[in-house]
Amino acid sequence: MQLQTPKAKNKMPLILSPYSLQLSTFPSPFKRNSSPTNISSLTQPCNLPSRPITRISCTTRPRRKTGSSKPEDAEAKELVRVLMRSFGDKEPLVKTLSRYVRVVRCEHCFLLFEELGKTDKWLQCLEVFRWMQKQRWYIADNGVYSKLITVMGKKGRTRMAMWLFSEMRNSGCRPDSSVYNALITAHLHSRDKAKALDKALGYFNKMKGIERCKPNVVTYNILLRAFAQARNVDQVNALFKDLAESSIAPDIYTFNGVMDAYGKNGMIREMESVLSRMKSNQCKPDIITFNVLIDSYGKKQEFDKMEQVFKSLLRSKEKPTLPTFNSMIINYGKARLKERAENIFKRMTDMKYTPSFITYESLIMMYGFCDCVSRAREIFDEIVDSGKEMKVSTLNVMLEVYCRNGLPMEADRLFDKANNIGAIPDSSTYKLLYKAYTKADMKDLVQKLVKEMEKDGIVPNKRFFLEALEAFGSLPASPGSVQATRSGRPETNAKTEVKVIN
Repeated sequence: MQLQTPKAKNKMPLILSPYSLQLSTFPSPFKRNSSPTNISSLTQPCNLPSRPITRISCTTRPRRKTGSSKPEDAEAKELVRVLMRSFGDKEPLVKTLSRYVRVVRCEHCFLLFEELGKTDKWLQCLEVFRWMQKQRWYIADNGVYSKLITVMGKKGRTRMAMWLFSEMRNSGCRPDSSVYNALITAHLHSRDKAKALDKALGYFNKMKGIERCKPNVVTYNILLRAFAQARNVDQVNALFKDLAESSIAPDIYTFNGVMDAYGKNGMIREMESVLSRMKSNQCKPDIITFNVLIDSYGKKQEFDKMEQVFKSLLRSKEKPTLPTFNSMIINYGKARLKERAENIFKRMTDMKYTPSFITYESLIMMYGFCDCVSRAREIFDEIVDSGKEMKVSTLNVMLEVYCRNGLPMEADRLFDKANNIGAIPDSSTYKLLYKAYTKADMKDLVQKLVKEMEKDGIVPNKRFFLEALEAFGSLPASPGSVQATRSGRPETNAKTEVKVIN
C-alpha cells in the first residue's frame, strides 16, 4: 500500500491488517453436518470469481496515482535504512531526523514506526511522532494514530495506546473503524486475557452505535481469532451469527477463525460444516485452512483424515509450511506413532525445508511421548553443539520430557547446567520444575529450587503456591514464600529485579 506525501495533498490510506482482502458472499447460517464428510473434495482448490477489492482510506488526503509507487517505495525504504543506521547513543533520533528534514515526510515516518516497532524502541516511535507534529507538512491523520496504537499494543503498552486514542480525538480527528480495530488489537495483547476480551467486546458494541465506526469484516476477524484462542466457542458462535445477520460478507480469515475455534475444542463436525460452507461460498482454502484442519484432526487422532488433507495440500497450489510438519510430528508423537513422525520429518527434509527450533522441540517432545528419552537428549545435545542460540523453550521441552518420564534427577542435573549451555531459565522453567518435583514428592529438589528462585529474584504469586502445595500437601514453605501466600504480594528488596510467576 503506497503511503502518501502531504505535499501533493494526497490521501493516505489506513494501515489495515491482512484481513482486509477480497470479500466473499456470506452463506446462510450453517447446520450440523450429519452426513460423512469427504475431506478431499472439501479441500480441493476452487476458483474465486473476480470481485472488486474493498479499500478503506482516510478522508484527510486524496489518493495518489499508483503508477510510480514502486520506485518511490524503494527510495523511501532506503532513506529509512539510512536513518536507522545513523542514530544511536551519541546522536539521538530526533537530531538525525532534523539533519534530513528537507526530505523526510510522512511515508518515511510510517516506515520508521514499523522498523522501531520490531524492537523494544517504542519510545523512539513517540519521539518521531512528536517531531512529525512540529513539521509544516504534518496533518493530523487517523492513519498515523492507528499505526502508533498498533505498535504500542504489540509492545504491551496498552495505556500508551489509550493515550494516543485520546490524543487523536483532541487533535480534531474523528475515530473510524480502523482506529477502533487497532485499539481492540492493542488490548488483546495485554496479559490479562479475560479483561482484554471484555474490553474488546465493549469497544465492539460501542462501534455499532457510531455510524462511521461500524464494525467491518476486520473487526469480526480480530474478535473471532481472539475468542478462538481463548477456546470460547459460545462467543465465537455469537459473533458468527451476528455477522450473518449483518450486511458484511465474510472472507477466508473469517472461516479460518471459526474453524480454528471448533478445531481447538475438538468439535470436528462443526469444523467440517464451516469448511463445506466456505467451499460452497466460492472461497478458496489457503495454507491456514489446511494447517487448521491438519492440526485439528491430529489432536483428535483422526489420522486418516489428517493424511487425506495433507495429500490435498500437496496437490493444491498452496505449499506446506513448517507448522504443517511440526503439527503432524507432535500429534503422531502423542499417539506414540514414532515411525510415522520420523517419516514426516524425513519427508520435510527431502522437500528441502530447513527445520526451525520449533521443529526440533517437536521432535524432542515426540520422542518423550514415545519413551525414547535418550534419543530426545541426543537431539537436544546436537542443538547445543551446533552453536546456535539456545532458546529457553527448548530447555523447557527437554526438562518436561525428563519429568514426564519420571526422571526428576536428570531434569535437576540439566537445570544446573542451563547457564553453561546458554539457556537462561525463566519463570516458566521454575513453574514446570516446581510442579514436577512436588508431584514426585522430591522435597530436597523443591527446597533447592526455591533457593534458586530467590537467588534469581523470581517470586511466585499466591496462585502458584496454592497449586503447588495442593499437589504436594505439607511442604514447609520458606519465609518469603509464606509471606507471598498470605498477602498475595511478594516482599522483595527494592533494588532487586523481581519477576513474578503468573
